[in-house]
Amino acid sequence: MSRAFVRERESESPDAPPDLKISAHPNRVTRRGQRLIDENIARIEAELSAGPDDARAAWLKRDLRYWSNRSATAQLTEPLDPRSDEVTFGSRVKIARDGHEPETVEIVGEDESDPATGYVSWVAPLAVAMMGGQPGDKVVVGHREPPLEVEILEVDNRVT
Repeated sequence: MSRAFVRERESESPDAPPDLKISAHPNRVTRRGQRLIDENIARIEAELSAGPDDARAAWLKRDLRYWSNRSATAQLTEPLDPRSDEVTFGSRVKIARDGHEPETVEIVGEDESDPATGYVSWVAPLAVAMMGGQPGDKVVVGHREPPLEVEILEVDNRVT
């Protein structure tokens, strides 16, 4: 049997962590998202320079490959017109849904998404449904049963 069939990647140890999956979507980022990428790279490089054990170094190198790729492909994207009330990438949107109290979400890049704190990825069903909407519009989120209707109350496109 050829050695090529025995070991696929000669340079990695058998317990090396698998690479993190890179999204197929364009890597759109807000200014905050670009800062988060830069901070992750700096943190990982600092930890690597401290000389971690081989196992920890393997995980850090894997993470550094991911964040370096995200930095290289980042597309800084800001709302087209800060005076516009149309929902776009980077918008902060006050919404009402399911009879709950109004909430504010910000449409951001995939890596900075954190729905629990109001940061929603631009490819998430909620963001996709709201894109192009304006205050007073009601949109239906995704293909759900029962349908989830969201009302857009306010849109803020000022860059922070």
